[in-house]
Amino acid sequence: MIVSLLIIGSFLLFSLFLGIRAKRGKDMDLEQWTVGGRGFGTLFVFLLMAGEIYTTFTFLGGSGWAYGKGGPALYILVYGTLAYVLSYFFLPPVWAYAKKKRLMSQSDFFVSKYKSPALGILVSIVGIIALIPYLVLQLKGLGIIVSEASYGAISPAVSVWIGLITVTVYVMLSGIHGSAWTAVVKDILILAVVVFLGIYLPIHLYGGFQPMFESIEAAKPGFLVLPDSGMSISWFISTIVLTVLGYYMWPHTFASAYTAQNAKVFKKNAIFMPLYSVVLLFVLFVGFAAILKVPGLEGADADLSLFRLALQTFDPWVIGLIGAAGLLTALVPGSMMLMAAATLFARNVYQAAFPAVTDREVARLAKYLVPVIALIAAFFTFNGGSTIVTLLLMGYSLVTQLFPSLLFSLFPQRIVTKQGAFAGIIAGVSVVAYTSIAGTSIGTLFPSLPQAAKDVNIGIIALGINLIFMFGVSFFTKQRNQEVQDQKKHTA
Repeated sequence: MIVSLLIIGSFLLFSLFLGIRAKRGKDMDLEQWTVGGRGFGTLFVFLLMAGEIYTTFTFLGGSGWAYGKGGPALYILVYGTLAYVLSYFFLPPVWAYAKKKRLMSQSDFFVSKYKSPALGILVSIVGIIALIPYLVLQLKGLGIIVSEASYGAISPAVSVWIGLITVTVYVMLSGIHGSAWTAVVKDILILAVVVFLGIYLPIHLYGGFQPMFESIEAAKPGFLVLPDSGMSISWFISTIVLTVLGYYMWPHTFASAYTAQNAKVFKKNAIFMPLYSVVLLFVLFVGFAAILKVPGLEGADADLSLFRLALQTFDPWVIGLIGAAGLLTALVPGSMMLMAAATLFARNVYQAAFPAVTDREVARLAKYLVPVIALIAAFFTFNGGSTIVTLLLMGYSLVTQLFPSLLFSLFPQRIVTKQGAFAGIIAGVSVVAYTSIAGTSIGTLFPSLPQAAKDVNIGIIALGINLIFMFGVSFFTKQRNQEVQDQKKHTA
């Protein structure tokens, strides 16, 4: 136990050291703090964007779903790969426009494209609301990882507070630079740990991959395929579409695209990022290996499967390395989320409401907001019981509602008006909010529909309603705007 704690503590202090040291020689104005002065090369952008798949979700959510859900967990392998293909075409024009206009946040893009500060406020609010459950996901995972890796010596609550204090300090001091440097250590360590676990455990416990899957199929027939209802084929496809479209709509991921030196960075990265996500397969192998060896984990406890299996298999020093890798998977993405949420509020809500404030004051406010947002996330972390993947999918349903208006803003000819974009986002987010709060689904709302229709992810339905409102309102407001322009010409 002592050895495990020493290893975890050493990596925690090392990440804090790297995070603080990253600010050396830099004037931390808002541009340096949030987008790294737009000077990051291929490696850092790769780690900030591709490395986003390696969060606490990688350690706990992926293995937990393989353990608890079986076949449906395979969606995790698909959506990232398709999102990276999308990035090849999508991110270069976003980066070029952002560089030209000196944009610093996701909401800046909407404000500039639609000439609407009000739309920027709406996008900021949606982004912050979506980031909270994603940040809670990281903190929940952090609590589980450190508590399990310390053999229960450190409680999940204490683990969360230690992690939050660490990440808050280096985010306030170094911003995106601290996240980039700690991401280097995180990805090297997690790749080594995940590949080792995914290969060693099936061979050690079952004698190979095929015997493992044969044993699972014999014990739980049909568990490794998609069920006929619930998480069926229609759920699988609609969830993949939802997460692909929403992948770069997270405020911290979107803004990390601004850090690149040039547009070629994205095309280079898109070639290798799908291969990078193949490593997630080894995470699923760990979850599958735990099914018969650590039985009885129900609900949210399925997220414990990786550590429960590791604890009964390895010595404390190995557990320490696994815990250290898991710790970093929470700290790095968590730091980017804190920074993105603080920047959105300071720049696109506060400055929009009080235009007279200076950029220096906005930068100062953004840094001071980091601990405030951290405390809000901590509150929800200690007052929620959802599983890790459930939290992630809820956030995706929200941020994906920003995709249609962003996509159509890239077209040479303006199809969507600012009023249409506003209405579409409101409509889509309202559907997600209602169904999440009420706990309803398409099946409960319309029980007479065919099973395939009832299983469609509600986020896709919200996206369809979003499009209807967006195009409908745009059609009428475009006509109205044209009439106003014609009237002004006639009067002149």
